[in-house]
Amino acid sequence: MLLALDAGNSNVTIGAFDGNRLAGRWRLRTVLAQTSDEWGILLRNLFSLSGLDLSRVKGIIVSSVVPPLDPALAQMGRVYFQTEPLFVTPETDTGLEIGYDNPAEVGADRIVNSVAAYRKYGGPCVVVDLGTAITFDAVSAEGRYLGGLICAG
Repeated sequence: MLLALDAGNSNVTIGAFDGNRLAGRWRLRTVLAQTSDEWGILLRNLFSLSGLDLSRVKGIIVSSVVPPLDPALAQMGRVYFQTEPLFVTPETDTGLEIGYDNPAEVGADRIVNSVAAYRKYGGPCVVVDLGTAITFDAVSAEGRYLGGLICAG
């Protein structure tokens, strides 16, 4: 099972994937002071209430735009799942070429949204995310991230 976390400014959205099947989905408030133990307890309870076995999680992937949260999420993965979470960065091999002089300017949320849209629909495509901020991102027919725009949500 794969645990996917999308840590945003307002919420952390969590998905548990059993192969390609979404076995569980939860949305929690982003709380910067939350410890790795609190994350572990929350996830244990969410899994239990959903009838899912926590021990089946073999990998964790995190898309985070909240760097202060990252150490607690990383420690939670190590302690409660015995795995080192993969944090998506512009350097992560996603198959998407970032067409920026400085790829570090592109947030992990925008990378994973663009990868998902391109894999599902192909390109060219425009990806719109309506969250705390509204983002528009463009991907070429060849799978190159071209850039985008961030607006107030």
